[in-house]
Amino acid sequence: MEFSELIKTATVESVLLSCAGQPAVKGTLCITSHHLLLSSCPGGDGQPSAVELWLLIRNVDAVEKRLVLSHRPVPPSVPSSMGVIPRCHPGTAEPPLPPLPRGPRQWALTSSSPPCPRVQNVGWYQPPRSSGSPRDNRLAGSSGTITLRCKDLKVLQLEIPGMEECLNIASSIEALSSVDSVMMMYPFFHRPQSLRLEEGWPLLPVEQYFQQLALQTTQWRLSDVNRDFAVCPTYPPAVIVPAAVSEETLRRAARFRQGGRFPVLSYYHSRNGTVMLRSGQPLTGPNRKRCAEDEMLLGSVLDDGERGFIIDTRSAQAAKQARMTGGGTEPKSSYPQWKRLHRPLERGRPLQESFIKLVEACNDASLGMDRWLGRLESCRWLSHVKAALSTACLAAQCLDREESSVLVHGAEGTDTTLLVTALAQLILEPGCRTLKGFQGLLEREWIQAGHPFHLRCAHSAYSHARLKQEAPLFLLFLDCVWQLSRQFPFSLEFSEGLLLTLFDNAYASDYGTFLCNNEKERCLCKVKESTHSLWAWLDQPEERKKYLNPLYSPNPLVIWPSVEPQSIQLWQGLFFRWIRSSQYLDEAWAEIWRLVEGSNTAVKESTESRLSRSLSDPTAPTENER
Repeated sequence: MEFSELIKTATVESVLLSCAGQPAVKGTLCITSHHLLLSSCPGGDGQPSAVELWLLIRNVDAVEKRLVLSHRPVPPSVPSSMGVIPRCHPGTAEPPLPPLPRGPRQWALTSSSPPCPRVQNVGWYQPPRSSGSPRDNRLAGSSGTITLRCKDLKVLQLEIPGMEECLNIASSIEALSSVDSVMMMYPFFHRPQSLRLEEGWPLLPVEQYFQQLALQTTQWRLSDVNRDFAVCPTYPPAVIVPAAVSEETLRRAARFRQGGRFPVLSYYHSRNGTVMLRSGQPLTGPNRKRCAEDEMLLGSVLDDGERGFIIDTRSAQAAKQARMTGGGTEPKSSYPQWKRLHRPLERGRPLQESFIKLVEACNDASLGMDRWLGRLESCRWLSHVKAALSTACLAAQCLDREESSVLVHGAEGTDTTLLVTALAQLILEPGCRTLKGFQGLLEREWIQAGHPFHLRCAHSAYSHARLKQEAPLFLLFLDCVWQLSRQFPFSLEFSEGLLLTLFDNAYASDYGTFLCNNEKERCLCKVKESTHSLWAWLDQPEERKKYLNPLYSPNPLVIWPSVEPQSIQLWQGLFFRWIRSSQYLDEAWAEIWRLVEGSNTAVKESTESRLSRSLSDPTAPTENER
């Protein structure tokens, strides 16, 4: 497939771009294989034009068309939808057109109107042309408006002169934004000059984590049982497992877990030696099948007399129903040291619909306070945030206060399971709250752990496509992290800006970090060999500073968030990002940065001054002596 085949019109002049909160700009619109560009008209006096829009077409979630016809309407007696106009016979006079109504009148055709062939035959009178007659300009005064609703929740409007150009532009954007082949996406073509391809791709984050773990305990080992992805297609090649368990035991246990996701180490709590594991659901089925190897694997995690907790992210009823289709839960008789706790978390269609309803409510400017609060409550997004934080706190409490190991799973183990394990580590582990540690957490617990980003982030909140496997699980995680940063403003090294950037790149990116659904697919597509890493871009000094929290002060303690209703707030920085101006907030953060840097400079100068005096006069008393 060639991209040129999908582009019906590449360039249109005199296009007006409008965006909420920004002045309208007129310029030349260009469509390339991956971007939509608008270059403003020169300002005169030889001034060059400026690029006002550089939009990744993959970011477009929905395209809406509205065609405006400014010519004379069809006589009321003639059904315009059929386009039936009585034509005169050759040699006879042309029938008179109906009188124009007083005042301007426009006829609009929206995206809900009939398809293109009927749109083009809109019922205007067209006299027969003879050779040499001037070209019919019956639609020369027509225009159209295209509304682009983006995956990052931005809404753009393009006013395009000419109905045919408008339809062609809309059709081209729809076709290009629907390209589903991973290797045709922009990260495989993006080549920033400041980066090399091999930069930023972490060399097996699981191995790096195991190196830290090996300094604290010998009870765990790094297994390459999945080196060819034959045991579990959604696990990375290397996983951390109990040292006492053989490779053959792992293979047999994998056959007893959905998707081959046998229990693996997610987190080691160095304070007391407890661990958090994750897996897929056991395939007990209606006959309550057992697996001795799976029982042995989980039994090896606990010493005699110890107990552990299994946190199932499904309701008890959903888990029971899963048994009828081959899934199920761990029976008490087979796992006597493990106690099962059900903490249902929504995923799939209910979560996606909650996201859509919230965005619709945020974009409705006509709502009064009472109706707005009602819409906010009915969408239940904040309830999902609360449930996710509560379940993560439960897992953290089992590890830190109960001193008990935890196994987390739902059904597949690739969605709500990862949500809980990642949040629990952020609550417990100070190292995960640094910028570098947070990147490592995302690599281990989301990207390499097999969250299907390509499926879950195929559409955002605006798409008119029928929902399939889309679900904003990663957005829910980022929202929970934002809640932690708001309740503990000094404990996270990174700022809200990083969370917004991660949201944008998960849905549409210049980089290959969030491509595909698992490590096996990334290897097949050669993502690491052919695309740049988002982490490499963010770790550049000039970029890194944009995402740091100026108020950060390392906190070695566990941070326990409040999950009371009054403590969970709407993430306005995301959901109102393109609706309300953030000018004053940006100015406030700039002032905070100025004060912090000024304070650091003053402390540094004072320290250097004292050192200089002490070196020049060894007999001068130090601060402690004074």
